[in-house]
Amino acid sequence: MGEYTDAPDDNFLNITDKQLINEEEAIGVIRAEQFILDLETPIHFSVQLLQEIHRTAFGHLYDWAGKWRTSTPTVGNYLPPPPNQIPNLMYYFMDQLNYQYNNTKTDEDVVECLAYAHHRLVFIHPFTNGNGRSSRLLTDLIAFSKGYQNIELYQRNKGEARSLYLEAIRKADKHDLSALKDIIRSQLILLQ
Repeated sequence: MGEYTDAPDDNFLNITDKQLINEEEAIGVIRAEQFILDLETPIHFSVQLLQEIHRTAFGHLYDWAGKWRTSTPTVGNYLPPPPNQIPNLMYYFMDQLNYQYNNTKTDEDVVECLAYAHHRLVFIHPFTNGNGRSSRLLTDLIAFSKGYQNIELYQRNKGEARSLYLEAIRKADKHDLSALKDIIRSQLILLQ
C-alpha cells in the first residue's frame, strides 16, 4: 500500500507544501483518536460511526472525508473492489465485526477481532484516502473498548516494521491472517 495525498488545490486550506499537508492530516488523526476515546461503551460498530471517524480525521481538509470513494485506485499492486460494491461490503463488514466483537472472551479472541477488522477495512479501501489510518483508528477503538492499549502496527520511521506489516497485509489478502495476528499479539497490552 502506498502513500497518496491529493493535489494541494484539493484541500480546504489551500496548502501547497506536502509536509504541511502531512502535519494537518496528523492533527486530524489525533482529533479522531480523541473522538474514539470519548465514545461510550459498549461500542456498536456501524457504517455511520466509521464515516464519522474518517470525517473527524480529515474533514477539516477534504470534502471527500467520511464519504465512500467514487473511483477505483491502484494501491501498490492491489486493486480494491469497485466503488459500487462498497456500501454492501461495508454493511456486511460491520455486521461481521459486531458479531466478532460481541463474542470476544479471551485475549486470542481480541487478536482475531483486531486482525479481521484491520485487514477487512484496508481490503475494502472504502475512502479516497486515509484508509490505513482509519483502519488503525478502528483497531485502536476495538483495543481501547476491550481494555487494551492502542496497537502500534508499525512506526513510519521504522522501515523494517513497516515492511513486516505490509507483508502481513499481503498475506491477509490471500486469506492468511497469521502474520498480522502475530504483530497484533505482540502489541496487545492491557491498559494500566
